[in-house]
Amino acid sequence: MNKSQYQFFKLIKAPFKFNLFLLTKLPAAFFSGVRVRKIDEERCTTSVPYKWLTQNPFHSAYFASLAMAAEMSTGTLALSNIYKSPAKVSMLLTAMQATYFKKAISRTYFTCNKGKEITKIIEESIRTGEGKSIVAKSIGKNEKGELIAEFLFTWSFKMKNVSK
Repeated sequence: MNKSQYQFFKLIKAPFKFNLFLLTKLPAAFFSGVRVRKIDEERCTTSVPYKWLTQNPFHSAYFASLAMAAEMSTGTLALSNIYKSPAKVSMLLTAMQATYFKKAISRTYFTCNKGKEITKIIEESIRTGEGKSIVAKSIGKNEKGELIAEFLFTWSFKMKNVSK
């Protein structure tokens, strides 16, 4: 783990600072209650509660609420690699695929364990100067450990053009 990644993890684990970040940059996630539960170099687990703001008319969590939590589990791992990086890297979500298996009627936890692969692809993009992509899977389970949904997010990384 490099110094900037360590600083990023420390920031994410500070509830006040991370909630302030969510409120200012991702207000829908903040008000929906999406939170990072665990994060390290290999994996990130997020959660989204089942409550009034996240429900649909069918008495389960709205698909977009689930997608926000799932995306955060993958995107946070990517952000940890470009946070305060001397190399300016842009990241863009280019595709998403979701499969739902069971109604989400309680808190749902999403885990992505592609941290090391994400790190490698970002390092490769920095080294070569070429855009690189990776598909990161996030698996959602309820509090009983039952499979709720699987999401596949395609993230693209590319060095930013820095003109003086």
